[in-house]
Amino acid sequence: MFVHLWDASDASISGEHDTGVENGPVTSVSWAPNGRHIAIGLNNSQVQLWDSTANTKLRTLTGGHISGVGSLAWNNQILTTGDMDGNIVNNDVRIRDHVVETYRGHTHEVCGLKWSPSGQQLASGGNDNLLHIWDNRRSTQWLHRLEEHTSAVRALAWCPFQGNLLATGGGVDDGCIKFWNTHTGACLNSIDTNLNSIDIGSQVCALLWNNNERELLSSHGGFTQNQLTLWKYQDSRAHWTYLKSPFYGTDGCTVASAAADETLRLWNVFGDPKVSKHAPKAICEPFAHVNRIR
Repeated sequence: MFVHLWDASDASISGEHDTGVENGPVTSVSWAPNGRHIAIGLNNSQVQLWDSTANTKLRTLTGGHISGVGSLAWNNQILTTGDMDGNIVNNDVRIRDHVVETYRGHTHEVCGLKWSPSGQQLASGGNDNLLHIWDNRRSTQWLHRLEEHTSAVRALAWCPFQGNLLATGGGVDDGCIKFWNTHTGACLNSIDTNLNSIDIGSQVCALLWNNNERELLSSHGGFTQNQLTLWKYQDSRAHWTYLKSPFYGTDGCTVASAAADETLRLWNVFGDPKVSKHAPKAICEPFAHVNRIR
């Protein structure tokens, strides 16, 4: 099994990491904050850490899970991992006995993990339709257990200009983007992404905030609505199969999307950050008058 590194300038493969066919499929990948190291979650319950520059495997994390590792999130030197059985583990990658904390609250696969920009709160979404907010100052007891979604919660995105604002997206039977005050646990707003659309049952696969404007990008999959939609406080169709998580390029404005049609596309969605206005001050009800702008 291989993880390929792509050079976006010419669409060439700049490197690849061989995780070993005996370890089963790769189930998750996440860059470390330093932009050099990569965490790779595997179906055999292990996590490999690689140096992308030297193309060298640094270590394998074992013992934290007994099922496949489907989600990863970095918080400085802490790598948080979520498995198919609903367990969440904090791993300090600097030390030999790397498992430092275990969170238990989900009853099914942890399919979404994101640390807040401050590193104090962790959001986790599961196939049990639950959203948990964990505070690293409260040990391993959740701060909020939120049950408003009616399908799996895979898409999570912390607002870059308001630290306690979290956007989440629901699965096929939900299709909503919800906005939360993570200090109080209050749901501030909810958008049904299937409104004004002929497509019914489109899941929200991933969410991404614009760092320079009050905009939010969502990716969708399920049935015929495989698209990226940019929301402002109309739509772009290119993939015609299941569209998976988008993520930023290094310039903060390019977005990459990968789909089950085995294509990888790069999008200039947010424009040139040099000419973008600074994000305005946060408001109490995010996207109160939301509309799709493309």
